[in-house]
Amino acid sequence: MPLSVLIAPDKFKGTLTAKQAANAIASGWKAARPKDRLTQLPISDGGDGFGPLMANALHASPITIRSKDAAGNKIEALIWQTDNRVTLIESANLTGLAMMPEEQRNPFAIDSTGLGLAMQSDAAQDSSHCFIGIGGSATNDGGFGMAAALGWSFLDNSQQPISSWPDLAQLKSIQPPEKQLSFPVTTAVDVQNPLLGPNGCTRVYGPQKGLCEKDIPKAEAALTRLAEIWEAQTGEDAASLPGAGAAGGLGFGLHCFAGAEIRSGFEIYAEAVGLEELLHETDVVITGEGAMDRQTVMGKGVGELAKMARENDCRCLGLAGKVENRTALTEHMEDCRALTDLTSLAEAKKDAAQWLEKLARTTAQTFKSPT
Repeated sequence: MPLSVLIAPDKFKGTLTAKQAANAIASGWKAARPKDRLTQLPISDGGDGFGPLMANALHASPITIRSKDAAGNKIEALIWQTDNRVTLIESANLTGLAMMPEEQRNPFAIDSTGLGLAMQSDAAQDSSHCFIGIGGSATNDGGFGMAAALGWSFLDNSQQPISSWPDLAQLKSIQPPEKQLSFPVTTAVDVQNPLLGPNGCTRVYGPQKGLCEKDIPKAEAALTRLAEIWEAQTGEDAASLPGAGAAGGLGFGLHCFAGAEIRSGFEIYAEAVGLEELLHETDVVITGEGAMDRQTVMGKGVGELAKMARENDCRCLGLAGKVENRTALTEHMEDCRALTDLTSLAEAKKDAAQWLEKLARTTAQTFKSPT
């Protein structure tokens, strides 16, 4: 019996964009089950690829702006804007980890200034609303660089301006800019971590950005002081907000220094593409990403899609580069398979599209339709 199949993967980080992954899965599935009706919908939860996918959903046009990468190098980057001036910014193509060579990944020497410059661009300043996807960041500065670019001042005990985020440990006061942003901002986050503590950005994500174990206390002290002074001056415990720790604390920084509402990036994208309505007409959802593990079902887009599929009585399959903790995943998905079921991780990375197509084909061959 022909089925209606929604193919909706996220990116396979470092190898395939979400669109490339969807194409590969569709090709493999169609080869084994040519009568099924396939719909491709690459997804994003606020990380790499959020900008182009949201732009496609909202019919926004690209605009080239001048900015800086996380290391302070001058770059040209894209943002997007709709006819009614809704602006889309993806921080990953400004200060993203993927833009930084591994030998340059020193979070103490980089910051989020580039995002602030993008928000100060002429196009962004003309916004009716600005959505910023912040996943995939190279930074761990709590939004310090972004805030400084927007005109905020961070003063030490001697009333001298702090110019480097690790020095926030000596922070005494925070001063707002003369001119605040004139447009509302929504931050699209891909995780729900708080800013500080064992589940905070420094301890959970700092190591993958280049922080060594010995660096953790220094980084945590800087962000702790930033949060303490903010709470002392405003009365708000913003560090504990879900998503405050996203993107090295950019969730916290955008909320405090740009007045941003923090929302799930996947929820924002799902609303933009009308995903709920689409699932009403779907029998099977095929999703996936580069690595699927316990964190996948703790707020990531793939896990949230799996939950939505179950709520709408859709069967859900997960395909990934590698899979860990299948037990946690199969609570939400009917089946989880990995490229590493077919080949080595090194070979999978060499030609991810070919192996993903093969995995989709073998999955379809063994898939049992309802009788």
